[in-house]
Amino acid sequence: MNSSYKGKMASVSSRVYVYQTLRESITSLNLKPGAAISEKEIADELDVSRTPVREAFLQLAHDQLLEILPQRGSFVTLIDLEQVEDARFIREQLEVGIVRLACTTFTEDERQDMETNLILQGQMMKNQKYDELFKLDGAFHRLIASSCGKLKVAEMIQHMNVHFDRLRMLSLSSNLNWPAIYKHHQEILAAITDRDANRAEQIMKEHLSLITVDQVALKKQFPIYFK
Repeated sequence: MNSSYKGKMASVSSRVYVYQTLRESITSLNLKPGAAISEKEIADELDVSRTPVREAFLQLAHDQLLEILPQRGSFVTLIDLEQVEDARFIREQLEVGIVRLACTTFTEDERQDMETNLILQGQMMKNQKYDELFKLDGAFHRLIASSCGKLKVAEMIQHMNVHFDRLRMLSLSSNLNWPAIYKHHQEILAAITDRDANRAEQIMKEHLSLITVDQVALKKQFPIYFK
């Protein structure tokens, strides 16, 4: 492997690392909507050169997570409720199909994995660790997708779902609907275990509509975070 190839691979790896780190920080609200960020500060913090940071910024701008304003700087985009609704709609169509399919393919091992996930969710809810609950929520849905061979679809949902996820994280951090989320997860698992596809679909739709109910309260509580 020649040195130029190694250098190119290192550059790509750095860009991916910076992009994934910033994307996760934006999704988790560690970088809040409207926050200003600079290439230099990010390069220093992540111990990389400015080039991969600049490339990551451009990719995040393409994802509509960063707004780059000449002579003014770069800013985390505000939450756009139209984009949130578009993401929710697409996710509902895909996850309803996934959960119906899971009702025909589910195994005992997968049931046990999901029960373990629910136990951990209960613990995180009790300890008010919303960031961990957010991760377990995502893992719960991936387990459903994995059980019917649709993990790539789940990954696609995750990639396009960042605007929806920011609102969900804000909702979790405000403790608006933890009990409802947890109850829905329990009911979804019960429906899949019973091979009741119609019931599973109904609960999944209710589950993904929770964020619509939260929007008014969240926008009132955090007006500066919204477009």
